[in-house]
Amino acid sequence: LGFINRLHTHHKKSRLQSCAFSLAYCVDTERIMGSNDAEKGSSRSDKRTYTQSIRQKVTFEKRRFDVKTLPADLHRVYKKVEIERGEEYALTVVFTIRTAIELHRAWHNTLLTAKILQQLKDKYKLHLAWELGVVKLKFHIEDGLYELQYKVPYDYDSEFQDLYMRIAIAYLDEHITVHQGLIYQDETKAGKHTAKTGLFIRTFPGRLVVYPFEAATCAVIFFGGDWVDFGIAAITGLASGLVEYLLVTIGGSATLLVDVLVGVSTGVIGGLFFDSNIDGIGGQLCLPSIFLGTLYWYFYGTAFVLGILEIISGELQTGVVRFLAVAVKTFILSLGTSFGMQLVLDSPKEVWFDTVGNCGTIDLSVQWWRIPLYLACSASALAQYRFPHVDYWRGLSVQLVGYEVQFQIFQALMKRQSRDFLDTASSNTAGAIAAVVFASILQRTVDNVAYYYHARVLQRHKGKFSPFGEFCYKMSEIYIRITNCLGFGKKNDVVYLRMAAKLKEQREEMENPSHSRTEIMLTLEEEMVFIEAIVQAEDLNIWALLMPTVYQLVPGSLIARLWFNVIFPPLLSTEETTIVSDVIDGTNNFSSFTIPLVTPFQNDEVNIGAALLVVAASLALGLLIGFVIVEQATLFLKKVFCRKTDDNLTASESRLERQKSERKDARHFFSHTINENNFESVEALSESSQDDEENGFNENPMAEQAQKEVHFE
Repeated sequence: LGFINRLHTHHKKSRLQSCAFSLAYCVDTERIMGSNDAEKGSSRSDKRTYTQSIRQKVTFEKRRFDVKTLPADLHRVYKKVEIERGEEYALTVVFTIRTAIELHRAWHNTLLTAKILQQLKDKYKLHLAWELGVVKLKFHIEDGLYELQYKVPYDYDSEFQDLYMRIAIAYLDEHITVHQGLIYQDETKAGKHTAKTGLFIRTFPGRLVVYPFEAATCAVIFFGGDWVDFGIAAITGLASGLVEYLLVTIGGSATLLVDVLVGVSTGVIGGLFFDSNIDGIGGQLCLPSIFLGTLYWYFYGTAFVLGILEIISGELQTGVVRFLAVAVKTFILSLGTSFGMQLVLDSPKEVWFDTVGNCGTIDLSVQWWRIPLYLACSASALAQYRFPHVDYWRGLSVQLVGYEVQFQIFQALMKRQSRDFLDTASSNTAGAIAAVVFASILQRTVDNVAYYYHARVLQRHKGKFSPFGEFCYKMSEIYIRITNCLGFGKKNDVVYLRMAAKLKEQREEMENPSHSRTEIMLTLEEEMVFIEAIVQAEDLNIWALLMPTVYQLVPGSLIARLWFNVIFPPLLSTEETTIVSDVIDGTNNFSSFTIPLVTPFQNDEVNIGAALLVVAASLALGLLIGFVIVEQATLFLKKVFCRKTDDNLTASESRLERQKSERKDARHFFSHTINENNFESVEALSESSQDDEENGFNENPMAEQAQKEVHFE
């Protein structure tokens, strides 16, 4: 942004508009520039800004990360690299590897994970390469001299997606040391930076509350069930959670049976209720809605979209493997459910097709409770994703925007294009685009409002803000106190609010020449709270905000219906057709005869496979188009609306600011690249070569030796 600002220094007034989107990016520009001044104390800081934030005034305890807590193989490689490169370099390698593992475990997008790893590699000149597969991760250290392989099973975890990304950015921007980053990672995994309500649903047994709630709401809002099916799905959902809890507690190879046994329990309970003599239940259930609603928890439908997204982006092997792996997993769930039906029903196939007529009896488009029920279903999905309770309003708003755009466009096109899949493709693409654009606006707005709070409590700004800034700070403080009173927030946030006043007083004493204070010391507990405040001041991870919405839009149940049609082939109907033959023996006599034509009874069900590809591909394209729109709109708005009347920027400062902005954008956009990430960039290669020459390092020792031999001859 610096070079744009220099082109417009002759303008004396800023042309900021009242558009919310442009306001967010303009404030963000000021935030980047202002925080850079506060941290580095450049000549552009004014009298209202501290030359250094409180972080640079505090004397930290000499806490060191205990490398003995590392896994044996990683510790062994660390010791080797430490001897060759030094402790700081070796710990940075460990930090980068652990960041990749935990982001992958939390189901962060592999394309975006590679972005942050590449930035850490470029920043600290790491000789590290990686292969991010579906389950297996490979790390090649010191140009392949050492290799580490990990099998990392993934699970939904939006909170850890956000936290581990913030930790990496804080270290990347030199706001924390590598020891502090590694210690904070350990504390995060131990739950020390998670609210108590979040810890309750993070693991069993508290997690059992979410299973029946999600199964019941999904059965009605997505799969055509009624309120009776709602109740039965809640029972089967609780049973599936208990089965998983039991197998996870046993551990070992028992966890491999989770999918099939969950399917069996669902089929058994659903079949027993259907075959019962209870009035209003026996024979009147929509079994597909109950089964699909219960198994919705285990349908990794997001993987279908991510697989196509990876294929489009060039990660062919990862994308294809991910797509096939989830298809097989879904088949096991469907087969287990069929086994359960077989145990309690005499003719599972006939029952399956008989219950289809009981589905779709409620027209959701005319029901006032459609949106509240969808929000309830989305809240259960956020709980499954371990989304922080204090931020539920963000996730629900993005989910609602994506769903409503998808629903309304589909309703508008359904009658006009009932004989093709263009209505499905168009609605899903538009829903994904709307979700991405709204999530980007929300992420920027939240970050910019939170900037004033963090600038005050971390003492990056001296004196009062503008009226708008003071309003944002007060709202942030009130929100933190209210959520803590309700039990949703983190206790450390309130603790730091009290600590901030103490730190401000101690800083004034230290900067007073007549006072005896020479340093600001923190206790071990205060330091942990202080580091948490620094990490929380980093930007929100947009993919952690967007992932639950993608989960609600994706077609996990479509592949299940396809497998059910394989297990229970659709019924066939016979239709007689009369055919008239050609002229016989040169006369004008014609003959006719009748033949039977056999056609599928349920054409829509037969086309489920095609619908799956249409929905998954359209959602993937919607995500890509959405990020492109946001990226180009960001660039346009910054050029048109964001002007800074500052003529003290040097060429080097402009370049640094531009690179900082590009690196920030690269963490959000799939297609965004910078020179350090582009191996074909001449500038990147020349910079890399120059850095290696300055460090006295040659990446090819054999070539260096050959050069010496040639020179000797």
